Amino acid sequence: MSEIIEVSSDWLALREAEDARARSRELARAAARRLRSGPIVIHDLGSGTGSMMRWLAPLLPGPQTWVLHDWNPSLVDCAANGAVPVDRRGRPVSVHTRSGELAQLDPDDLEGASLVTASAVLDVLTSDELGTVARACVTVGSPVLLTLSVTGKVRLDPPDPRDDAFAAAFNAHQERLVGGRRLMGPAGAALAQRLFLEAGWHVRAVTTLWRLGGHDPLLVEQWFDGWWDAALEERPDLEVEGAQYRATRSTQMRRSALAVTVAHTDLLAWP
Repeated sequence: MSEIIEVSSDWLALREAEDARARSRELARAAARRLRSGPIVIHDLGSGTGSMMRWLAPLLPGPQTWVLHDWNPSLVDCAANGAVPVDRRGRPVSVHTRSGELAQLDPDDLEGASLVTASAVLDVLTSDELGTVARACVTVGSPVLLTLSVTGKVRLDPPDPRDDAFAAAFNAHQERLVGGRRLMGPAGAALAQRLFLEAGWHVRAVTTLWRLGGHDPLLVEQWFDGWWDAALEERPDLEVEGAQYRATRSTQMRRSALAVTVAHTDLLAWP
């Protein structure tokens, strides 16, 4: 990518438990049923520190080899040097890493794939980059499991009259230009579904939800701060109103009185 979207390992660690709770186990089981018997190879795109591998490996048969692809070498180094997950029978998986940009993904980069996965990645790709990824997956012909793609739908409870303006500004920020690249943002999952259907593939889509509340106060706080900051970056004219809005929501968070639901889409595509 011409400009990397930086994601901190601390943020990935903070959200990992909620990611694991939210992802569709139904689609994971459906993906497992479409794997050939014997050793399998899973290519995970935009793998970060390996949270998808840690969640999915115990749900799949083995032996398993995971190939983690990410444009940030420091994140995949964390994955490679961390605890090794096990497959459904308790056998450790094999882990390999590759650093590179998904914009240049080639079918050869997915050599031997039994399954291709990605989590929370589609929103930071452009339509051309997502087309490149889809074409590579179709050429390889293995099932594809894409989880936690944002939809732009967020609900805060208790509601506030200012919620809609900040949600709209955040969604516009998700579709911003970054280094000349127009990000897909909330439209990523719908485009991925269309690309696989146009290729003649089958697609199943499931709505998956982050449910943030008093049980994870730090995650609620950091999610809200990032959401609010992005909205103001997109709409500086909201600054005065935004300060009052943030004060209200901060008081609710200190009292564990704010609940947030963030909607995602999980997709399974197969030939």
